[in-house]
Amino acid sequence: MAAVDWFGGEVAAPPVRTAPARARPKTRARTRVRSQRRVRGGIAWIATFAIVLTGVVALNVAVLRVNMQVSRLDKAQIELQAQNAALTSQVSSAASAQRIEQAAHRLGYVPAPATDTSYIELPRK
Repeated sequence: MAAVDWFGGEVAAPPVRTAPARARPKTRARTRVRSQRRVRGGIAWIATFAIVLTGVVALNVAVLRVNMQVSRLDKAQIELQAQNAALTSQVSSAASAQRIEQAAHRLGYVPAPATDTSYIELPRK
């Protein structure tokens, strides 16, 4: 069937059919080279993924070690805070006025009467 040129009035020539391009027959050498490239590429990707996964595992192990150390330090901090609280309590009880009065009384000291108390005025410099 011929195509019609609507503006020219003439009948257009039928399209030229060409023979399909022949595909070259694949040789065994080409097939072997391509399969070797694919194998090498696969091996390269597997090696890359193995290296990346090894890095991820190493990073996770390092983070785990740091977390364990932080946990130990937290426990030590809590213990030290408890010791500080106990020592503060001991210091406050040792410095209480009542305890000092009792120790002075055992040593034979008595409180001075208010009438015997006198003040000394120091000159200002």
